[in-house]
Amino acid sequence: MAQVAARISSEHEQWLKECFRTKSAGAEFLVPWAVDTFFRSLRQLRGLFSTPELLTLLGSHKDMRLMPEQTRLPYLMLRVQDACDLNRLHMKYGADQEMIEKKLRQLSDTQATALMIWASAYWVSKQWKETDMREYIRDIGDEVTEV
Repeated sequence: MAQVAARISSEHEQWLKECFRTKSAGAEFLVPWAVDTFFRSLRQLRGLFSTPELLTLLGSHKDMRLMPEQTRLPYLMLRVQDACDLNRLHMKYGADQEMIEKKLRQLSDTQATALMIWASAYWVSKQWKETDMREYIRDIGDEVTEV
């Protein structure tokens, strides 16, 4: 099994040791669970948003650094609202801002986090660097078998 080196807070380290006996045991459980949860959430969202709405969501995450403490629905709503209000991004892609916001309000924090990770990944992943945004949208929720 491949190893992953992550930086965690001392609080997280202590929690992992208490719940799983060791950091490694905790990470071996949590990392695959988080990836599975991510793809499950994306599959649940498939079909909820139109292509113009997803383009707006993608565009609103360009040049954004995703922070774990900001991966909740209110942050996603704010990010999209700012992109629409300040940059008229929804108009660029032909989406209705009110409809996007209505759909976003229906999401759980987990689903919002999955969308934020998905949108941010397009801009930072070497795998998608040469991929058109519309092609990336078509692949939403498809599991990656090899990176």
